[in-house]
Amino acid sequence: MTIFEKTTALKKQSDDVFANRLCAKKIGVTFQKNAILHQLNIDIPDRKVSIIIGPNACGKSTLLRSLARLQSLSSGQVLLDGKNIRQHKTRAVAQQLAILPQISVAPEGIRVVDLVSRGRTPYQSALSQWSQEDTDKVTYALEVTGMSEFAERPLESLSGGQRQRAWIAMSLAQDTDLLLLDEPTTFLDLPHQIEVLQLSAKLNREQQRTIVMVLHDINLAARYGDHLIAMKDGAIYAQGSPDEVINQRTIKQIFGLDCHIIRDPSHGTPHVIPF
Repeated sequence: MTIFEKTTALKKQSDDVFANRLCAKKIGVTFQKNAILHQLNIDIPDRKVSIIIGPNACGKSTLLRSLARLQSLSSGQVLLDGKNIRQHKTRAVAQQLAILPQISVAPEGIRVVDLVSRGRTPYQSALSQWSQEDTDKVTYALEVTGMSEFAERPLESLSGGQRQRAWIAMSLAQDTDLLLLDEPTTFLDLPHQIEVLQLSAKLNREQQRTIVMVLHDINLAARYGDHLIAMKDGAIYAQGSPDEVINQRTIKQIFGLDCHIIRDPSHGTPHVIPF
């Protein structure tokens, strides 16, 4: 069986096979009578880094927002721990799943530590005020992202990579096992892109967090992703390991790009070289 045949078979797997914490079952999204997502079935592997790739406007961000319950569905359901995510209370979802949108806006002049502290909002209530545990989670999030030395700095005074790490720290302070990142490398130069992706890999490797992100760079997706989801026109064309997904036929079908596929000399992963 060819790689294309394997990924096609995977795409057509039984609707009833969902083994992991976060899944999507026949989800569809329609906007002004235009179908954005078409009956998608997805099973996000636990404790792995899953990366969604595809051309512009193919539905990547819509899919991520749907998984996080931020997007209304026209059909199907997202399952969190085997239960329709819509049946979970909002606070309960926020304590299990964090999402960092593509564009994040913070109040002018906010300090990094205050931004990161907002990640503890799902744990605050009239009966549960700020605690030592909240302080510990914020301190840890700053440390693991390398942002402790910038804690008192205004967010806008930081570099692009530092700001992105601050937003990720806020998501980490939320203390969830599931972390969704929508194009976390957007607007960053290559060194800062690598910085953010290495941080994500570290969080997955050392803390066993399940990470799902949208990326545009195919080669970085192949390098840092355990599981790739390739989309085209609101549908899933292929999903699986980088070796299963990244091949000449898939790249041609999804991006319209003729290419060579070589091995990344540093990581041994597939690397796309356009003709």
